[in-house]
Amino acid sequence: MRISANFDAGNIQVISLDDKDNIQLAIRPDEGGEFFQWFNFRFEGQAGSIYRLNITNAGESSYTKGWENYQAVASYDRQSWFRLPTRYENGQLLIEVALDCEAIQIAYFAPYSYERHLDLLSAVQLHPEVSLEHLGLTLDGRDMTLVKVGDGNPDKKNIWITARQHPGETMAEWLIEGLLNRLLDSECATAKALLDKANFYIVPNMNPDGSARGHLRTNAIGVNLNREWQTPSLEKSPEVYYVTQKMQQTGVDLFYDVHGDEGLPYVFLAGCEGIPAWGERLASLQQDFISALTLASADFQSQYGYDKDAPGQANMTVASHWVGETFNCLSNTLEMPFKDNDNLPDPFVGWSPERCVYLGEASLIAMLAVVDKLR
Repeated sequence: MRISANFDAGNIQVISLDDKDNIQLAIRPDEGGEFFQWFNFRFEGQAGSIYRLNITNAGESSYTKGWENYQAVASYDRQSWFRLPTRYENGQLLIEVALDCEAIQIAYFAPYSYERHLDLLSAVQLHPEVSLEHLGLTLDGRDMTLVKVGDGNPDKKNIWITARQHPGETMAEWLIEGLLNRLLDSECATAKALLDKANFYIVPNMNPDGSARGHLRTNAIGVNLNREWQTPSLEKSPEVYYVTQKMQQTGVDLFYDVHGDEGLPYVFLAGCEGIPAWGERLASLQQDFISALTLASADFQSQYGYDKDAPGQANMTVASHWVGETFNCLSNTLEMPFKDNDNLPDPFVGWSPERCVYLGEASLIAMLAVVDKLR
């Protein structure tokens, strides 16, 4: 038996490999120790054998409700991901692995590697409507890259989309991949209509350092970027600083910040009802967007989600709240599950990269439904 996590986004600590029925592991916390939940490792054993893995510190993780009814994901080829029998009891996460091949990769959700991120940037730049802009460097010296789609016409609406402020929420960049591929599809009428009316500014990965380090929620020095938007700094949160500076240059008419939620088994939006600028105009736009996304994707729903903030009580350090208030625009956080979507469950794959891709495509339909009303 052998376990390795010495690769991009790898995260696990081996405590004991002495007993194949009780392999003991632990998740390594993010820098600073405040958060941990993400794991991603390669397991090698004998094909045809059954192994039982025990993540011993699951009960001390950031979101223990995230383990309820959760199933770990796995892949033999790192392309197709499926769920493994998993249960949470007595503060431990127990994963059963019946090996069909000698090696398998096991993760909290299907990883979206830094190499795939670079491949995505390289692929989309070939499109005549796309240009890439280097915004600056992260604390570990990685590039913060903005994907610009459109002709930059100032009379058009400006749509901003960000993903992976929390790096372990890899479903967010899977969604961006689907959204970008559809937006750049010359045969897609929705994309054509949107690009006639809007310029897109897309940051596929807001937290490259945390992604490569195998963090759940923070950047290289343990800072939660989605609490930095009111006062970002080059010392603590250059990722947010560069993006807000660019937003001030372009303006924002619609903001879509893409995330994943550990506990809730649904796809939902968290709006900015608690910001001071909230009123009839934004409320009407929000309802139109929700109605359109509900029709565009059967995975989306509005019954379950976070409690709405009371008027004036929004946390202004959060991206969607700061952007909504600063630009008086339609601004949402989209949340997807790590588990399955209980409205349309799939016991074999649960919520998956493919479903994220489709939701990204559906998101464009909702944007088209409101684009004429944004300004």
